[in-house]
Amino acid sequence: MSKALFIVDVQNDFTEGGALGVDGGDAVAERITRFLEAHAGDYSVIVASRDWHDGDNDNGGHFHPEPDFVDSWPVHCVSGTEGAEYDPGLDTAAVTHHVKKGQGVPAYSLFEGMTDDGVTVAHLLEEHGVVDVDVTGLATDYCVRASALDAIEHGRHVRILTDLVAGVAPESSEASLAELAHAGAELVESGV
Repeated sequence: MSKALFIVDVQNDFTEGGALGVDGGDAVAERITRFLEAHAGDYSVIVASRDWHDGDNDNGGHFHPEPDFVDSWPVHCVSGTEGAEYDPGLDTAAVTHHVKKGQGVPAYSLFEGMTDDGVTVAHLLEEHGVVDVDVTGLATDYCVRASALDAIEHGRHVRILTDLVAGVAPESSEASLAELAHAGAELVESGV
């Protein structure tokens, strides 16, 4: 049985000072780095995703000048910009696969992305015989939620490392964690 770690969207635009920064984002980046120092060897696959949006269009309505913060958002994580890069507190040396999602369309789950050479996350999990997936990253109530639900839908046993995630708002983050638990995810602390 093989395990995977998902590191969802720990990017400058989603941490403090970014276009859609969440409180605690920088701390999550640093805690994930500490977790990797102690536990990277526990995983056969470590996937880090990034929103990677086009800068010259609205990405299928994802970018909007008057966003509703549900289906439309301010401009964020434009490919090749500082905002799309990983938070400096996240050491990606142990990451085995980097996934970009968005690229002209709305995308929340890292399953919607692919590596630069066109490999999907679903294919990576199959190829490596991954049964268990631990999920970390940003934001609990959006892309972490969507990625974890997709992993469950793909038949994986999912754990949310609750001290290695941060959300946009406390209420929606708590609701998302409750939804994930109801869907079968385990909510555990990482111990770092």
